[in-house]
Amino acid sequence: AVTNCIIHGYEQKEGSIWIQCSTGEQQVEISVVDTGKGIRDVAQAREPLFTTKPELERSGMGFAFMEAFMDNLDVQSEPGQGTVVRMCKKIGLGSWIDSEE
Repeated sequence: AVTNCIIHGYEQKEGSIWIQCSTGEQQVEISVVDTGKGIRDVAQAREPLFTTKPELERSGMGFAFMEAFMDNLDVQSEPGQGTVVRMCKKIGLGSWIDSEE
C-alpha cells in the first residue's frame, strides 16, 4: 500500500503518507492514507495485472497481494484528493500447541 502511494499517488515525487494501526476484537486494522492524485477507477485498479505504470515494470498485483494476505480490504479514492486503503486481518485465532503432544 505504501509503495502504491509512492509510485502511483505521488508519482515518485515528495508527499506525505500516513499509516495508522489499531487492534481489537482479535483483529488488526491498518490504514494507509495519501493525498496524492487519487484513483480514477478503483474497481479497475483492483484487477490483477492492471497497472498504469507498465514502463516502470509494475506487475499490477499490489491490490491482489493485499487481498490475498488480508481478511478485508477497502479502498476509497477520489481523483485529485488521495486514497485511503484499509486492511483488516483476524489475529489470535490459531493454536500454537504441538499436535504431537
